[in-house]
Amino acid sequence: MFALAGAKADERQTLPGMLDAAPDVVAGRPGQSIIADRQYYGRDFERALTERELRLLRPLFKPLRQTIESINQTFKSQLDLERHGGRTPAGVIIRVLSRILALTAVIWHNDKTEEPIKRSLIAYDH
Repeated sequence: MFALAGAKADERQTLPGMLDAAPDVVAGRPGQSIIADRQYYGRDFERALTERELRLLRPLFKPLRQTIESINQTFKSQLDLERHGGRTPAGVIIRVLSRILALTAVIWHNDKTEEPIKRSLIAYDH
């Protein structure tokens, strides 16, 4: 699951909203782990996850965080994510998801062709 939220959104409210909107995701896979940043905290929040049989892993592991930040930078720089051009919520979602799909396809292809840099888009820049 994913959600696009504003920069000032409280993650502790966004995640439960996502879980409420798609209860089958949790029910169909009990015991899932959620990897989260340090902003996901609080007794009530953690209790709510435990009641759903979800395990919270936080703080985010440093190597994984560096990978995520690097991928975010690729989105911003090479894929112009910050200048997506969407004028409606649906337009923003479509443009963001298309960039995520594009980068995922590049990483998959570069991995299968044994390229040394998996997130490199240079071969696809026409």
